[in-house]
Amino acid sequence: MVGVSGERWIRRTTTGSVLIVALVAAVVSFRHMHELALRHGEDGLAAALIPLSVDGTIIAASMSLLLASRNGKTGGRLAWALLAVSSLASLGANVAVAEPSLIGRVIAAWPSFALIGAYEMLMNQVRRAAGQEGVIGRELGALQEPSVDIDPGQSDPRTRRGDGQRSLQRLAWQWAESNRRPDGGLPTGDAIARQFERSHRWGRLVKRAGVGGELS
Repeated sequence: MVGVSGERWIRRTTTGSVLIVALVAAVVSFRHMHELALRHGEDGLAAALIPLSVDGTIIAASMSLLLASRNGKTGGRLAWALLAVSSLASLGANVAVAEPSLIGRVIAAWPSFALIGAYEMLMNQVRRAAGQEGVIGRELGALQEPSVDIDPGQSDPRTRRGDGQRSLQRLAWQWAESNRRPDGGLPTGDAIARQFERSHRWGRLVKRAGVGGELS
């Protein structure tokens, strides 16, 4: 389980780093938009709620697009339009309160840019993970073979647990984890395929699914 644990640790560390960047950027961006609202006559409550509505729209639109992506769609025009308009509003508000110089405007624009970029990085990571799981699942499903009647006295470990192809895939992954190379690495997909008398592609897909945590 070393490979799986390492990948999960990297994923969680990346996600945590992105969330920290997004939190810092959101706080600074909130202060800029709050100041802009106060300058233009809004009371304290409105000045506090307006930045939340802008950043909340960015999050809601991104989540809508994420849901559409997970379902194999590109997302509706409304979600894309709200994401673009709210992002521009956040960026514009930050620039509007900046010192009237190039450096001042760049510094003021950075929090909004960082917030949008960090959140989109997180969403892209989620999309890639969801897409990879879907592709691996479809490919493994396409490689499933008809089940074979099992002789109760048969001792072959490849068929002893014959509850269908998924059980065989899990058994293959357990074998791979128990037969690591001297350097601690997992056997190749081709080695897994040879051990279980399947195609090389089947073995490689089993390894990918196992490393991704689908066969734990």
